[in-house]
Amino acid sequence: MNRPPALSPKETARILEHLGYTLVRQKGSHRVYINGTREIVVPMHSKTLKRPTQANIIKATGLTAEEFLKHR
Repeated sequence: MNRPPALSPKETARILEHLGYTLVRQKGSHRVYINGTREIVVPMHSKTLKRPTQANIIKATGLTAEEFLKHR
């Protein structure tokens, strides 16, 4: 896969929840999800996530982009 498709914050949050992450808190427009010792912050803005932000979220899960997107 060359470049993963741009994801919305809502879709990213839904994938994280499907992977077992739990929403633990929200401050402003940023939601914090946790799964064990892994903590991921998702900016809940109205636009799609910027590619570097999306890549950092995927990397923080410990999955490849392909594995992450299988949970769409």
